Amino acid sequence: MSMATPAPVAALLASPATGFAARLALASPFAISGLMKLADWPGAVAEAGALGLSPPALVAAATIATQLLGSALFLTRRLCWLGAGMLAVFTMIATLIAHAFWQAQGPERAHQMATFFEHLAILGGFAAAALLVNGARGG
Repeated sequence: MSMATPAPVAALLASPATGFAARLALASPFAISGLMKLADWPGAVAEAGALGLSPPALVAAATIATQLLGSALFLTRRLCWLGAGMLAVFTMIATLIAHAFWQAQGPERAHQMATFFEHLAILGGFAAAALLVNGARGG
């Protein structure tokens, strides 16, 4: 037996504003991070260096560009898929580097594992948003 979506909920879900607001919520941490890194360039370079990434200035510049451009594209309907892909790939790489729970011990391992899987959920959010914007109903 299938349960019909109540009309007010269906109207809310069908609204383009709801779709935009959902994409904005998902992109906001990336856009804000990119803007903060841009505003604090020395801090962005130091952060990349602290993670052992080299050359840190190039990594910081690529991070900022990916976060800002990916967020902007994700907010569009036409290139949402590209922005979602950019931010998803960035998130997976960053998660593997910064939250390698398999290398941690004790309470830090549990914290890193939780963060790792939270980021994995964000990847699912990007995929779901891109599917919905492109009219796929996915299962």
